[in-house]
Amino acid sequence: MNIIQQFEHEQMQTILKDKVVPDFAPGDTLRVMVKVVEGDRERVQAYEGVCIARKNSGINSSFTVRKMSFGEGVERVFPLYSQSIRIEVVRRGHVRRAKLYYLRDRSGKSARIAEKTNYANREADNTGSAVETSATKVKKEAKPKAEKQAKKAPAAETESPQQA
Repeated sequence: MNIIQQFEHEQMQTILKDKVVPDFAPGDTLRVMVKVVEGDRERVQAYEGVCIARKNSGINSSFTVRKMSFGEGVERVFPLYSQSIRIEVVRRGHVRRAKLYYLRDRSGKSARIAEKTNYANREADNTGSAVETSATKVKKEAKPKAEKQAKKAPAAETESPQQA
């Protein structure tokens, strides 16, 4: 490593000691808490949108977040290793691209991103049992339908003798 890379690595380590950077990728919906300084006062402002790009280049790493504000698309680039931001992942998105610049031309339903589902690593629900997968839900739903059909069949037989 040369001197510059070594210095950047040391700076990243000092920043990461105080701050946790979550694992996120393009397509994820993020809530970035930005520290805003107005005169002598400071406040935290939330900026929530879809991560459309991420640039990994050491201490200069950054990510772009796009949100819709009053019908207009607004993009903002944030430095990843900054003391003035805090990142929260709201929702994971399932995309097949590294840069989602095509979202700039889209609006409405075509601009939606499907949520990433991972059935292998499902967390336990509040009751402590594993969360049902879609296959078990289908089996449980199919059983009551069969019972309903069985109940309807004898009812049809009983109606016919009464009519005769």
